[in-house]
Amino acid sequence: MASKRKFPHTFVIIFSLIAIAAISSWFVTGGEFTRTQKVLPDGSSKNIILPDSYHAVDSNPQTWQVFSALFDGFVGKADIIIFILLIGGSFWVMNESKAIDVSILALLDFTKKLERIKWIKKIGVNNIIIVIIMTVFSTFGSVFGMSEETIAFIIIFVPMAISMGYDSIVGVCLCFFAAGLGFAGATFNPFTIGLAQGLSDLPLFSGIEYRVVCWAIITFIGIAFILRYAAKIKKDPTKSPVYEADEYWRNRNAGETEKIKYETHRSAWITFGLVTIVMVLFSIKFTMSHLKVGQWVVDIPIIPILTVSFVLSSLGALRKSVHFFILNLFVFTILYLIVGVMGYQWYVMEISTLFFAMGIASGMAMNYSPNKIVELFMAGIKDILSAALVVGLAGGIIVVLQNGKVIDPMLHSIAGSMQNVGKFASLSIMYGIQTVINVIIPSGSAKAALTMPIMAPFSDLIGVSRQATVMAYQLGEGFTNMLTPTSAVLMGVLGVAKIPFQKWVKWAWPLILILFLVGFLLLIPTVTMKLSGF
Repeated sequence: MASKRKFPHTFVIIFSLIAIAAISSWFVTGGEFTRTQKVLPDGSSKNIILPDSYHAVDSNPQTWQVFSALFDGFVGKADIIIFILLIGGSFWVMNESKAIDVSILALLDFTKKLERIKWIKKIGVNNIIIVIIMTVFSTFGSVFGMSEETIAFIIIFVPMAISMGYDSIVGVCLCFFAAGLGFAGATFNPFTIGLAQGLSDLPLFSGIEYRVVCWAIITFIGIAFILRYAAKIKKDPTKSPVYEADEYWRNRNAGETEKIKYETHRSAWITFGLVTIVMVLFSIKFTMSHLKVGQWVVDIPIIPILTVSFVLSSLGALRKSVHFFILNLFVFTILYLIVGVMGYQWYVMEISTLFFAMGIASGMAMNYSPNKIVELFMAGIKDILSAALVVGLAGGIIVVLQNGKVIDPMLHSIAGSMQNVGKFASLSIMYGIQTVINVIIPSGSAKAALTMPIMAPFSDLIGVSRQATVMAYQLGEGFTNMLTPTSAVLMGVLGVAKIPFQKWVKWAWPLILILFLVGFLLLIPTVTMKLSGF
């Protein structure tokens, strides 16, 4: 009997896409737009395309670059790759402490107590947890564009979801997919809405009223879909498309939770003292923080507040066991992450550093020797290395397309398809164009700089508001981020969660299609109705 044919490995799929991108460079006539720097309302500048500046250039067919794409992809996505490696190593140290196991056990015990309440039992305590977590992450994605940061949460939510009777897909949806829903229904996201409106000469974050409605609808549909899927997996876990792949998570530290010894080492108190000193120094240096979300700005002594809160909560945690202290470290790591993003424009370098420090502090609190901390850190890097390799390889697709002079001719060609087709048809074409381009260029800011200087003036000619054009960009930019193999974040998330790319695509495409159609319907009022800010 012939053996069952296996689906190609994720690496094979991505390398095939690189080859296809290289082949296309032999048949696409070379061309480029002229680019210039434009100063945005917030004072920053962006390299944008000048309208009507497209001109022919020599083609640059790609050949041996197919094999150098991994190197180029690693260089281009170095920040994300290092972020993944540091996160993997840091969480491995934290995981060795069994603090994550303790948190999951505490959550499961808490849910059992809640089930004693009739109305909660009727709704389902797990359903309430899913809704709350996904709503929080959707809000983060909508407000400040949480994306790369979700990679750090996968190591927490995937084992938690499996412990609750679900699978790794539900764990990924709790944070990454939820943040993606918010990213598509952006309200104050400076990397999409802020940039697109700035490039379109619109007041920053104007039209917020309708965008909030869109965010609520998109988030509701996404959560409803996940709840329905989660209920099916809860009833029969073997129906999960990743049931076999999840064996890794089911076996990880299986049967070891009973061996946890609840105690507080002297080293934990020392670590608490050192962390407190560092936080006090930061409180002195950054007494007032300038937090900004969209047009909402507030000056608040948030870091001193966090310092006092950390000290008080840590004292209570240390009296229970070192595991609860490490959990407290993790919670305040997340709080510092939020403050850093909102008040100090942190990105992956600062966030990586924050988690790296958390990993070292966790090891110190457990009284691990420096050598053991290093060994655990290296074990975590080894475990997560495949995810980093996927990110580098996926980045190679974009490099080949850019070097092959394929992207600009493609944009010029499809932009011409909007001529003389009417308002709504033109807006629909814009939506389709943004969706297609996002498969190739998943970066929201890069795509805004590439498309908005062309789309915004064109919308004036056909009588469509520039706000509607920004909406077409926003919705077209959001959904395919959760499906395209060129997304470093998606490939990183799937790598960390141990979910094969093909299985994710098979599961996710129906939901993405539903969301795409919903996005199409949400564009109709921007043409047919008088909306505030439009």
